[in-house]
Amino acid sequence: MRRSLFLIILAVLSGCAGRHNWLASAGEEAHRVEELFWVLLVGAAIIWTGVIGAAVYAQRRQIDPSLEKQARRFIVWGGAVLPTVLVGGLLIWGLVILRDITSDEGDLTIRVDGERWWWRVIYETPEGDVVTANEIRLPVGQTALFRLTADDVIHSFWVPALGGKMDMIPGRETQLALTPRKTGNWGGLCAEFCGGAHALMRFDAIVMEEADFEAWLAHEAEPAEVAESDPGYTVFDEEGCGACHTIRGTEAEGPVGPDLTHLAAREKLGAGIYEMTPDNMARWITDTHEMKPDIDMPPYPDLSGARLDQLVAFLMSLD
Repeated sequence: MRRSLFLIILAVLSGCAGRHNWLASAGEEAHRVEELFWVLLVGAAIIWTGVIGAAVYAQRRQIDPSLEKQARRFIVWGGAVLPTVLVGGLLIWGLVILRDITSDEGDLTIRVDGERWWWRVIYETPEGDVVTANEIRLPVGQTALFRLTADDVIHSFWVPALGGKMDMIPGRETQLALTPRKTGNWGGLCAEFCGGAHALMRFDAIVMEEADFEAWLAHEAEPAEVAESDPGYTVFDEEGCGACHTIRGTEAEGPVGPDLTHLAAREKLGAGIYEMTPDNMARWITDTHEMKPDIDMPPYPDLSGARLDQLVAFLMSLD
């Protein structure tokens, strides 16, 4: 019994640390949800103690007909009026939080489209849209308004340390506001089962100082620096990669897969799964479905030797 209790406590506490931490909040919205959670937990404990205590007291006390009126009063006030007031108050509080996190205003607007099984990310700026994928960067202290859609099936956008989750529904746009309060790299994920690679549909949510974010966004908006004589780009073009992927500044304008313009500047590969290293990049090209089952990108097992090395070097230069 003690061992089982210890394992249960350990499993619960495992959610209190790490990149997907949902109890030590790093965002304004997550902090408010955390407050609501603790109030509900303490309130539930008090109510449970009161109910069990009343039951034990009633069981041990002898029946006294003269106390029937008091018992009825206790049932009405303790069993109906008080719970109604408490639940109503908590409902109103929860609706206020929901109103705030679904606000239609923010300091910046980011469109996120959930696809199987990756994230298309578009920053709306006065100069035009800035497109990236599988990584979201945010300025600390500013409210980001996310406009969420889905391309195929229902997904759910969730960064536990920054705020609540929001479903992404095909043919419909939902909204979520997040205001990060701490810099750092926080884990994001899809919280709605969406098919075979659902558990591998993640992303990094990187919170930066405002000046660093502005510099990053300005760089992200620039086209890639690619020499047409680059042998790696030649391999990229000959293998038909540009039919699915876009590299701004080149003839590759494929709308199907993730934008690769600044691929190597991202910290992760494969929608938040693998570190961005040359070895992982080579494996991703040749053993795609081994690294992430069920995705649409076909593997290129026959690509090897110098041609593979040149393609990997080219892709790792896109920073």
